[in-house]
Amino acid sequence: MTILSANEINKSYGADIILESVNFNISKGDRVGIVGPNGAGKTTLLDIITKETEETSGSIYIKKDIDIGYVRQKNQFDAEGSIIEEIRKTHKKVKLLEERLLKLQLEMGNDPLLADEYTELLERFGDMGGYSIEGRTKGILKSMGFNEDEWDKKIGMLSGGERTRLALACTLIERPDLLILDEPTNHLDFSMLESLEKMLSTYKGTIIVVSHDRFFLDKVATRIFDIRNKTLRSYKGNYTDYKEKRKQLEEAQINAYEKELNEIKRQEELIRRYKERGTEKLAKRARSREKRLDSMRSLDKPKTSDAGMKISFTQDYKSGNDVIEVERLKKSFEGKVIFDDIKLKVRSGEHICLVGENGAGKSTFMKILASKEKEDSGYLKIGHNVNIAYFDQEQMLLDDEETVLSEMQNAYHEYGDTEMRNILGRFLFKGDDVFKKIKSLSGGEKSKLSLLKLMLSGANTLLLDEPTNHLDIDSKEAIEEALIDFKGTALIISHDRYLLSRVPDKIYELNKEGLNEFLGKYDYYMEKKSKINEEVAEKIKRDFDNYQRKDFDIDISTSSSEKRKFQKKKEAEERKRARRILELEELIEGLENDIEENEKKMCEEDNVSDPIFLRKCDEENKIFKEKLYEYYEEWEELSSE
Repeated sequence: MTILSANEINKSYGADIILESVNFNISKGDRVGIVGPNGAGKTTLLDIITKETEETSGSIYIKKDIDIGYVRQKNQFDAEGSIIEEIRKTHKKVKLLEERLLKLQLEMGNDPLLADEYTELLERFGDMGGYSIEGRTKGILKSMGFNEDEWDKKIGMLSGGERTRLALACTLIERPDLLILDEPTNHLDFSMLESLEKMLSTYKGTIIVVSHDRFFLDKVATRIFDIRNKTLRSYKGNYTDYKEKRKQLEEAQINAYEKELNEIKRQEELIRRYKERGTEKLAKRARSREKRLDSMRSLDKPKTSDAGMKISFTQDYKSGNDVIEVERLKKSFEGKVIFDDIKLKVRSGEHICLVGENGAGKSTFMKILASKEKEDSGYLKIGHNVNIAYFDQEQMLLDDEETVLSEMQNAYHEYGDTEMRNILGRFLFKGDDVFKKIKSLSGGEKSKLSLLKLMLSGANTLLLDEPTNHLDIDSKEAIEEALIDFKGTALIISHDRYLLSRVPDKIYELNKEGLNEFLGKYDYYMEKKSKINEEVAEKIKRDFDNYQRKDFDIDISTSSSEKRKFQKKKEAEERKRARRILELEELIEGLENDIEENEKKMCEEDNVSDPIFLRKCDEENKIFKEKLYEYYEEWEELSSE
C-alpha cells in the first residue's frame, strides 16, 4: 500500500536548482535510506515531505491520517526543561485521544452511531501504545542510555549525543506511522548505535532516514534513494546492494556512451568518404546520414563515482621501524585525571584505529603525540626519521581569515596559482570556490581542505582525529581507499564503523583502565568486547549475589548510589581482568607458535649441521619458555578468580 509518493517534484531557490523532476513511491513498512553528496538536497526533500518547506512545482501525496515523526539534525528543546518533561510533552496526543474516548463512552448511550467512531479510536489508542505509555517511556529512555537518576537533568546541560538520543526517544515514544530521521547516528557511541539499529529493524511503521553511516544503512535500510545531480534514483536493498547496483548501472551507462561515440565516429567517417567522392547519389546519402547523426547526439557523458574527490597519501621518505613509543603516560585537566598509565608502541607501516567513549581522552592523547599538548608525566619517544602530519577534527589549524587558495599557498609556496588551483580542483574546490574565506566553508569543506594539506605534506606518519566527520559517503570512501594504499604509518581516531571494518590492522580502545589492544578490524573488536561483557556480567551477578548475602563488609542498607558505585567499580575490575585474560591467551598462543617454529627450523636438513644457528634457536626457546611459564601462571591465577 502506497502511503507517500512524489510526482515531478522541483525545488529551486532563485536560479539555483536543488531538485529536478523527482519521482518516487514509498509503501507501508518500507525502510528507505537517502544518500548523496553534501548539498545534493537530501534535507530539502525531507522538509518538503514534512511541509516545512514548499516545492517549487510538482506534488506530494501523503495517505490520509498518516502520523509523521521527524527527528532533525538540530533539535529544538527548551534549555530550562528536563529530560522527563520533554518526554511527557509527547504524551499529549495519547492524552487527548484518551479524553475523547472517555467522552464518547458517556455519549454513546444517547447516540449509538458514535460506537463506530469509538471502536476506531480505541484501536488507534492501542496502536499508539496508550495502555502502556508510562512503561514504554521508561523502557525507551533506558534503551537510549538515560538512567532514572538522569531524568531530571536540564536540557541545557546535555551533550550533542545526549540531545540526539533524547530527540530519538521523544519521537519513538509516539510510534508515528512514518518516522523521518535526519542523520540520527551523529554523536552516538557503538552501544547506542546497536540499540537504535535493533529498534529500527523491528519498527512496525515506515522509515525514511538520511545518513552517511554506511554500516547503519546496511543494518536498517531495505531501499536506498540516491540523490545527486538534482535527480533521485531508487534502488532495492541495503547500502551494500545499492553500491553494487550503482556500479553496474554506471558501467552500463559508460558502455552505452562509448558505443554511441564509436557509432558517431563511424558515421562521420562514412559521411566524409561520401562527400569526397563528389557524386550526387553519394551526396544525398551523406545528407541522410547527417540527419541521422544529429538525432544520435543525445547521450551526455555519464557522471560516475570516479568524478568525486581524488586523494592519495604518499611519504617522501620512510621512517625507522619504531615510530612512536609511550610508557606510563598521564594527563589531567583542573585536577581531573583524563587517562593514566598509557602504554603504546607503533611500528612503521601499521594502520591503527583508536576508539573509546566520548570524554575518554582520545583527542587529547592524539594532540600529545602530535606535540600540540603536553603530558603531565610519562615517557614519549618519536622514532628516527618520523615525519608527522596531524589532522585536527576541530579544524583549529586553519586560518579563518584566509581564502582557500591563500591558505594552501601559505603552506606550500612551491606551487604556482594554476598548479595549486588544479590540485584544489581534485578536492572539488572549483572556479570561484578557491576565493571563499575559510570561515564561510562548511564542516565538510574544511575537512577536505585539511586533508589536502596532509596529502601534500609527504609525511610518513599520519595522526588523524575523526577524518571522515562531516563528509559525504563518496568522500569517505575516497579517504578509506587512500589510507588502505598508504605505505606509511597511520593512527586514526574514528567512530565510523565502515572505516573500522576496512582500514586498521588493529584497534585500541581507550578507557579508564588504560589502552586495550584488539588485533584485527571492527568485527573482531566487537566479538572480543561481547565475550568480555558476558564474562563481566556473569561475574558482577555473582558478586552482587554475594553482596546481598553480606559476604562483603558492606551494610545491606547502603544507599542506591553507593551500590551503583560499588557495582561500577567491580565492573571496571572485571573488564580489566577479562581483557588481561584475552591478552594472555594471545601472548601464550604467539609464544607457543614461536617455539614450534624454532623447533621445526632446528630439524631442517640445512640447519642440523650449523651449531651457531642451533645454539641461537635453543637460547631463544629458553627465553620463550620462561616467558610462557610466567604467562601461564598469571593466566591460571586470573582464571580462577
